[in-house]
Amino acid sequence: MKSFLSKLVKVIRWIPSLFIGCCSWILSSKSKVPMPDFKSSDKVVHLICFAGFSFFTAFAFFGLSQPGVKKWDKAKRILLPSLFVSIYGIIDEIHQSFVPGRSCSFFDWCADTLGAVIGAVLFLILGRIGVRGER
Repeated sequence: MKSFLSKLVKVIRWIPSLFIGCCSWILSSKSKVPMPDFKSSDKVVHLICFAGFSFFTAFAFFGLSQPGVKKWDKAKRILLPSLFVSIYGIIDEIHQSFVPGRSCSFFDWCADTLGAVIGAVLFLILGRIGVRGER
């Protein structure tokens, strides 16, 4: 029973990440999406959304546990969700090129990737703060 619950928790951890990915895909399928009215607002929206996507993807991969402070472990906790979300960003940009009124943008993907790295770093930082608070 404990094994089943452990596996169930691992599956449930993916729900926020999958929700954000699905919302992103749905919005990318629309010809026109409302945006804030300031210069480069679309890049800011990409950065913020993909930071959240990466944060919750890091949570899905690693949960709240914070094992030892090995350099490779830190790098893995940043690289894995960042790479996963960045690849999703590439696929999403290609998808947009097939939507009337939308286009594939290298700079949108750059904002996606920067947001992904920021989200993964925030997860690592906030996770470490949480672990210190428990001691």
